[in-house]
Amino acid sequence: MRVYLPATTNVLRTLVDEGRLTAPQTVFAITPQLRRFYAVSDAEADTEELEYAALLAAARASLRLLDLDPLAARRRAVLAADVPDAAVTPMDDPHVDPGAARVEHEIRVEDVASAHLDDAEAEDDVRAAVAVVLEADLGSEDAQFVVDQAEGHELGWYATQEIGPVLELL
Repeated sequence: MRVYLPATTNVLRTLVDEGRLTAPQTVFAITPQLRRFYAVSDAEADTEELEYAALLAAARASLRLLDLDPLAARRRAVLAADVPDAAVTPMDDPHVDPGAARVEHEIRVEDVASAHLDDAEAEDDVRAAVAVVLEADLGSEDAQFVVDQAEGHELGWYATQEIGPVLELL
């Protein structure tokens, strides 16, 4: 199953240096809950659109991780990885994103299909969003506007072998 793991540049560095990320991990994927959610809101959503929704949810979660990791570059990061279906357990909780799941399997560098990372132009918006993402989660419209500014930046796509060189450029 393809999963989207929210990350920071420090998480990416751990993956490059150690070759793996330990389990468990919170990820986003095409879960039954996500399919049901889109069946109501966009019944014609295809797999590609559902994967993009999971990627965006992981990018939002990356903002929360950045709030906890002040030494990471102020760029959202997401890893797309393929893990065994049996290792993925959807979170069946109405208070979490419908694509949220737990992975009880280490994520090895060879499991990673790609990395997605903000470019330098997004840093100021990401920095501002990190400061208010929790307020946005609690319903603040002003904070949500700031988060929307960061989420308006498209994440760049990087092949697995490009992760290390990209980190060296930061």
